[in-house]
Amino acid sequence: MSVWEQFCNNKILISSITGWFVAQVLKTIIHLILSKEFSPERLVGSGGMPSSHSATVCALATATYMEYGIGGHEFALAAILAIIVMYDARGVRWEAGKQAKILNEMISIFTNMGNSLKTPEEKLKEFVGHTPLQVLMGALLGIFISILFYL
Repeated sequence: MSVWEQFCNNKILISSITGWFVAQVLKTIIHLILSKEFSPERLVGSGGMPSSHSATVCALATATYMEYGIGGHEFALAAILAIIVMYDARGVRWEAGKQAKILNEMISIFTNMGNSLKTPEEKLKEFVGHTPLQVLMGALLGIFISILFYL
C-alpha cells in the first residue's frame, strides 16, 4: 500500500482534518451572514463560531475511541489533548483576545492624541479565543463528523 493510500485510509487523521475544515468553512459563512462582509482570514484564522480547535480535537478523540475503544492508551492521549486544547481555547486565548482589544483601544486613544504608536495593520489580533458556546459547538461538530466516518 502506497503512502497516499495509507494516508487516505487513516480515518482518525481524515476525520480530524475534516472537522477542522468544516468548522473553518462554517465560521466563514457565519461571519459573512452576521457582518455582511467576506473575510478570507476567517477561513484559516482562530476565534469565532464554531471553534475549529474543538472540532479538530473532538473529531480526533472520537475517531480514536471508535478505532481503539475507551480502554486503550490511544484514546487516553486523544481525550487529554482535547481537554487541554478546549480549555486553552476558552480560557487563556479568550483572555488574551480581551486584553488585545483593550490594548488596541488604548493605542487608538494615544494615536488620536497625536502619538503614532502603531499603524492599523499592526493592531493586536483580538479574535483568538472562544466563548463556551463556540467551544461546545465545535466539540459537537467534531464528534458528529467522526461518527459519520465510522457509520
